[in-house]
Amino acid sequence: MRKVIPFNDGWLFAKPGQELEPVTLPHTWNAVDGQDGGNDYWRGTAVYRKSFARPELQDGERMFIECRGAAMTAAVELNGTQIAHHEGGYSTFRADMTDFLQEDNQLVIAVDNSENDRVYPQKADFTFYGGLYRDVDLVIVPAVHFELLKDGAPGIKVTPVVDLEKMMASVTVETWQTGESPVTFHVAGQTQTAVPVGGHAQVEFTIESVHLWDGTEGPFLYTAAAKLDSGDEVSTRFGCRKIEFDPEKGFLLNGRIYPLRGVSRHQDRAGLGNALTMKEHREDMEIIREIGANTVRLAHYQHAQEFYDLCDEYGLIVWAEIPYITQHMPNGRDNALSQMRELVTQCYNHPSIVCWGLSNEITAGGPADEDVVEDHRLLNDLCHKLDSTRPTAMAHVFMLETDSPLIEIADIGSYNLYFGWYLGGLSQNDSFFDEYHAKFPNRVIGFSEYGADANPQFQSAAPERGDYSESYQCVYHEHILRCIEQRPYLWATHVWNLFDFAADGRDEGGKHGVNQKGLVTFDRKLKKDAFYLYKAAWSSDPFVHICGRRYINRAKADTEIRVYSNQPVIELYLDGVLVSKKEADRVFTFRVPITGEHMIRAVSGGCEDSITIKKVDKADPAYQFAQKGGIVNWFDKDDFKEGYFSIRDTMGTLLAHPEAGKIVGALMAQASASRGDVAKSTSGNANLQRMMAGMSLQSLLKQAGNAVKPEQVKALNSALQRIAK
Repeated sequence: MRKVIPFNDGWLFAKPGQELEPVTLPHTWNAVDGQDGGNDYWRGTAVYRKSFARPELQDGERMFIECRGAAMTAAVELNGTQIAHHEGGYSTFRADMTDFLQEDNQLVIAVDNSENDRVYPQKADFTFYGGLYRDVDLVIVPAVHFELLKDGAPGIKVTPVVDLEKMMASVTVETWQTGESPVTFHVAGQTQTAVPVGGHAQVEFTIESVHLWDGTEGPFLYTAAAKLDSGDEVSTRFGCRKIEFDPEKGFLLNGRIYPLRGVSRHQDRAGLGNALTMKEHREDMEIIREIGANTVRLAHYQHAQEFYDLCDEYGLIVWAEIPYITQHMPNGRDNALSQMRELVTQCYNHPSIVCWGLSNEITAGGPADEDVVEDHRLLNDLCHKLDSTRPTAMAHVFMLETDSPLIEIADIGSYNLYFGWYLGGLSQNDSFFDEYHAKFPNRVIGFSEYGADANPQFQSAAPERGDYSESYQCVYHEHILRCIEQRPYLWATHVWNLFDFAADGRDEGGKHGVNQKGLVTFDRKLKKDAFYLYKAAWSSDPFVHICGRRYINRAKADTEIRVYSNQPVIELYLDGVLVSKKEADRVFTFRVPITGEHMIRAVSGGCEDSITIKKVDKADPAYQFAQKGGIVNWFDKDDFKEGYFSIRDTMGTLLAHPEAGKIVGALMAQASASRGDVAKSTSGNANLQRMMAGMSLQSLLKQAGNAVKPEQVKALNSALQRIAK
């Protein structure tokens, strides 16, 4: 009989040079400093200690320790002997303690999240927490038992193959165990017994009139169980479904087109870091279901098994990936392969997972040389060897050339695009996909990241890119939602991100150490207005939401009221009086005159929402993000003459003209001399050059910030205004 004993209590913890202090697992030492964005963020090696009495073991029983997440490298020592060393902060590993047990035992786990050149990740836009941040258990099994050590896998593997025409499934069940004891299998009321060969047993079941795992519409789960004569038993849930990927139709589930529209998720939370419990996992899932998403990209590493279980139960389609991200490390090949092996073997049975992500934005740190390409080939081959039922995927950084050989390695792809936020205009997202799909009609392509940072404190009547306002986040996502819906060939789209998350290197938008692209704040307490835009598009639960409830003080005599709803008609009331009644699709806009303090109410059937706003004499500075330095407004309306070139023209247009091109070329040469790193990354990337050609010079200069002086910009515009078109 297998016994699993929770082992989270009674630990002592210390950083180097500090006194031991009591802690309860899950625990991370970066719960506070990992989201401060300050110099106190600490990465290093810390120790966890625990004393315990020898459990009573009978008839040759073995005892293992199971660590479900130790970030990033862990060394396990029992009574002075190292019994395990594990590199990779997001997967389960185990160690056999039996032969090293004494009557009174001292267990020490040294956990290290310091910088190195071999364990991924080492460079990325999120905090690398340290600690024993998931549960630790003791597992006691008979002498003959199912495999526990190899790759931290569950010891049982289920592969269902569905025949939709016959509505039946062939289900292969495999186990690995010590010894050659017969294995008794149970699936869907059926029983079979097999004698293992070389510690491996395999049987096949047929399920007639199969009940499909059908996404959010019907996530039915079966259970497969296996038992040895010794009494050891393992079980797992699985789902019977058929997945397909088509370059024109996108994703298909069980033979029908099933557009994947959803969000991405990081596993941390304000005040807790990544040391989450089932309570937090469930809360996150409830928010995902509230918004109506049917897919989630679990970035950028292996997540807790509890969350994959929830995805199985709720019918979420999952993109699972390893932390091979941003910076390729020549010494990291073995670790990337090890983390991929653990991801696939530990997560194989989850029907929610439909692809294995090889990497994310791996060329952001430099071009794809042969070493990068070879690592991806090896990862791709490994995935196919371990799992013949799912495709491999990659998330490409926007500047990666669309004809790069790297793209052809994975079975399917997706791009991370941030036009309209980091650079360029919103329409460039549309043109990028149009050009890509026209050039590569046989490739399966998706939209793996898109987003705009928003601090709910900041509001604007005239939102623009870079102002960090909640208002601009709405403008951004309204455009992107239209972009997505007009391109049904996108196999999956994932908002970056559903939740704000810790990024220790950030200090922007009025907050330290936080990436604010989430539709929900880091503490999960506030849903930003853009959250309700997607709820209107994806959820069938009736609701009405008025945007701008944090935009109370308004300076204009008439103001825009924006309403998101999945209802067809909205009635808007000002202080109880009906102002307007409109039909629209999700986004309803009204102009309302204001003179003092007013109550705005939006009504549709049994749904309603209300906010309070107030007319003030001048704009409230608390609503505006005060950028240190930089340029916000350079010109008045009179600085631009029609029929002449200006900085409002695109780079491509200016460079194509002999005189204007000469002026802009001189500016670029000057920038190259002072910013050689930027020039180098731009000069060798034709894809990035094409993107920049479609951007206005004004937009590019704004992104340069303090590198370009206002007087230089005015002089440049003045020179261009002398050249007639």
